[in-house]
Order: sequence, then C-alpha cells, then structure tokens
Amino acid sequence: MSLEPWSGGEVPELTRQVARAAFPKGSLAIRLRDSLGQAFDDVLFVEAFPSDGRPAASPGVLAMVSVMQCAERLSDRQAAEAVRAPIDWKYLLGLDLDDSGFVHSMLARFRARLVAHGLEERVLDSVLEAAAGQGLLRRGGRQRTDTTRVVADVRLLNRMEFVAETLRAALEALAAAAPDWLEQALAERETDWLGRYGQCVDSWHGLPDGQDRDSWLRQVGEDGFHLLSAAWRPGAPDWLHRIPALQTLRPAWVQQYHRNEGGVRVRECEDLPPGHQRLASPYDTDARYGIKKTTGWTGYCLHLTETCDDDAPRPITDIATTSAADGDDSQALPGIHTRLAGRELLPGEQLVDSGYVTAGTLVAARQEHGIDLVGPARRITGGDGRERFGHDDFQTDDARRQAVCPAGQTSISWANTRSSRRTRVPLVQIRFDAAACHDCPLRSRTTAGNSKWGRALTLREPAQRAALQQRRREQDTDAWRARYRPRGGIEATVSQIVHRTDARPSRTAPATHLGHCLAATAVNLIRIDTWQQGHRPDRTRTRTRTNHLCHLLARPSK
Repeated sequence: MSLEPWSGGEVPELTRQVARAAFPKGSLAIRLRDSLGQAFDDVLFVEAFPSDGRPAASPGVLAMVSVMQCAERLSDRQAAEAVRAPIDWKYLLGLDLDDSGFVHSMLARFRARLVAHGLEERVLDSVLEAAAGQGLLRRGGRQRTDTTRVVADVRLLNRMEFVAETLRAALEALAAAAPDWLEQALAERETDWLGRYGQCVDSWHGLPDGQDRDSWLRQVGEDGFHLLSAAWRPGAPDWLHRIPALQTLRPAWVQQYHRNEGGVRVRECEDLPPGHQRLASPYDTDARYGIKKTTGWTGYCLHLTETCDDDAPRPITDIATTSAADGDDSQALPGIHTRLAGRELLPGEQLVDSGYVTAGTLVAARQEHGIDLVGPARRITGGDGRERFGHDDFQTDDARRQAVCPAGQTSISWANTRSSRRTRVPLVQIRFDAAACHDCPLRSRTTAGNSKWGRALTLREPAQRAALQQRRREQDTDAWRARYRPRGGIEATVSQIVHRTDARPSRTAPATHLGHCLAATAVNLIRIDTWQQGHRPDRTRTRTRTNHLCHLLARPSK
C-alpha cells in the first residue's frame, strides 16, 4: 500500500454550490473548511505508509474524519456513512457529490498505523500550528493543567477472577488457532478443564465444594504452567508464541506464582510486583489499577493542558496519558513541559492543583523552562488529619549539617539519601534523639518517627526547600488567591472532553493516547470555530449565588 493523495486540494464547484444552498448559515464542517482549508496534509503521515504498492486512501481525509468522528461521537460505521451522505462533510473533505467514500474498517487500520509508527500527536500538532499561524495561539502567556481518570473498558476483576479469565482467554485463543494441538496438550493433564474454564468469569459463581481459595489458586496456577510448558517445549509450533493471549498469560503467571522443585506457590502481599507493573486485565495489558483519594479504577490518567488567556479561544496545547497506578501527578509534569517546548508553546505561568506542586517541580519548571508554576503546596498533616509542623518550622544549617526542632532540640544525625527506586530524588534524612522526643510537650505536632530513632525529618536540597517554603507562605495571601483563581476554569474543559467526545472510557488499549489526541483536536476545532463566530468564553463561575448569599450571612455584624 503506497501513499498517494485520494482527494484534491480544492472543493469541487458543484459540491460548493450544493453545500452553500443546503446550509445558507453554514455548519461546523463548512466553517472549518473555510477557515483552515485542508487541515491535514497527506505528507504529515508519510512515515506510516510504504513507497510502493496499491494506492492508499488519503490519510489526511481519514485524519479529518477521525477528528469529526470524535466531535460528533460517531462509531466507525456512522463516520463512514457520514462521508457518503451529508453534503457539509463532503465540502469539508473536498469530495465530489458522487463519491462513495470508503469502507469503515479503514478508520481502524489508519489508527493502527498511527499507533505503530508513533504518530499519535501528529493531528493535534497540525491544528496547533494552524491556530498559531492565525494568531490564536502564542508562546508565553498563561496555561493551566489538570487530570481526570480514564476507565478502561474492562471488568474490575479480583485476583481469583483475573487468573481464571487470563487462562480461559488463552485457551479460547488456542482453541481457535490450534485446536488439534490444544486437544493433545489438555489430554496430558487430568483436570476439569471444561468445568473450570469453559465459561466467562461473569458467569462464575464461586469455589467448588470442599476447595478453599489457596488450593483453588494453586490448581489454576498448575494448569497455566502446564499449558505454557506445552507451548514452549521442543516440537511445538513456533507461531504459538506469537498469539497475544499466550503472550499475556506468561507474564501474568510470573507475577502471580512461584514455581520450583517443590511445586507451584501463590505470591502473597509484598511478594507481589508493585501496582504499576502488575497486569489488571488480560484484555488490556496497559491498564493498571489505581487509587486517588477514595476513588479506585482500572485504566489511565488523562492530563489536559490549555491556554487560559482572555484574548484567545483557549485551545488544548498538550495531552498526556499515564497509568492509573502513577498516582503522583507531578511525575507527568516534565513530559508536559518537554512537549510544550517542542511545539514552542511554553507558558510563562502555569496554573495547577496541589498534585503537581512539589519542591522539585517548582524549581525545575523555573530553571529548565522559565515557567512560574502556580499551585498550592500541600500542608504537613499526620495520619489523624491534624496539622503538623512543616519543614519551615525547623531551623536547618546545611553547612554545619544540623537542624533544630521547634522545641529547641538539636539533631543527632544528618545523612544523604534518595527517594524510592522510581524517582531517585536526592534527600537529606535528619533524626533527633529518642529520649528527648519522648518527653517533649510538642511531640504530637512533630514529624513522625519510630521510638528507636526519635523524630525524623526528610528534606530536599536547599533550593527546592526554599521554593516550597516560599510557596506555603504566599499561598495564604489574597493576591496569590486572585492569581490562582482562573485555574478552576479547566474543569469545564474536562467536562467538555469527557461528555462531548466520550474520552473517559478507553476501549482499545494501544490507541488510548491516540483517542485522547483526537478528542483534544476535536475540542480545539470546536473552540476555534466558536471563537471565529464572535462568541467568547464565559467567565469562570467561582461561587454560586446561594453560596455567595450564605457567605454574606456568615459575616460578623459590625
């Protein structure tokens, strides 16, 4: 399949006349064509197509159809039908009136090509470049970032359901691909294959009589290892290893079981891999289980960044898709800044919530990209919710490697260390005398520590520590609150991208990020069209009328 343009650059005259007559006031598709022209050139996607073979459908046309599909919340079949029927879509795509369009499966193949060649963000970049060319987007200014959860379109499985469904999916795939080989492999082990794995997990009604959880899990593990041993033994067809369900079964069993001379043992508690590595579903190998505050879900996190200047249509400038197990939003911030720098769209000021604000991000954003990160720093609290002493309540002397607590006690040790294996941030570990801390009247408000070593204090490097202390002081001022107030407007963008484009459920694991980029592009086109019609974004409502009235009534009388 070779890349050859499928449609011309100009709208056919007959299509133009009919579209103008049918839509005298215009439509979204007609206005986008008039303002942006042929928004997506075929050259943008040249890396995804070979140079020889039969002509391919125009990737520029397929890209625009994919974006409009998100804007109108259409399935692949409905989008392909829209290419054949509505006049304004033919005008947008530059097609003749008698053009029969394409088969709906082309959209899925086009998306697969973009994912395979790493071109997920190419469509979003093209629209941002067009908006910048029209003066609707510029470097500097003010932007805001927030995150929302994305639920994978899979069932939430407990551990017993997960191992059973993973093995059942592998058996189902082998039964379709190699039934004769599978029949021979199952006959080698006497077990109730049909009774245990013959039905989906959603019809599973608990353990058989006389079997407990541990013995049942061990039995499933032995069955899975038998199937894997048979597939990888000499003489088995080599192509069996490339079956996706069998490729999923292998790492799942490594994560869930131990196997040695003594037999199969189930991994428990700390012996299990961490959540960001452990599979959560056999049908979406990228989805992970995550918890944020009191909400748990299996899927991803979607990070949105948009402009929030008053004289611009507020397009989305960056989309980041991370695992739900990455509960720390601040880890996504360096990638966001790197992509914005590549697009030459770095803001001068970025409004974020407390999840993005750490000592490291405050300093790195300023030093590496010249961004003033505006967001509240979290307070120091204990497990009981009571406010504790913060780092700025301790007097630290980095030159003498000593610290003095609010009660006047001097530290007994000062050691350089690093954070967890994933981040490896340089830290300073400070400890106080256990005997002095035991009788201290301020013990309930000091930092936590065990009785052996007394109170403990963990600090960042001096520059990061100073930035965090300054933020905690200034965020209590009215001037800072007024500066931070526009951040709340991004909630409207989260609502629009979730409800208008249906971006929250993730139906295809490899194309999750691509789907988010297409949804963001659709929102950008809608906002650009709205702006060019003369409509301006509404002012962010920070307080309802009832809330304002109650606030006035609560004021003390003079």
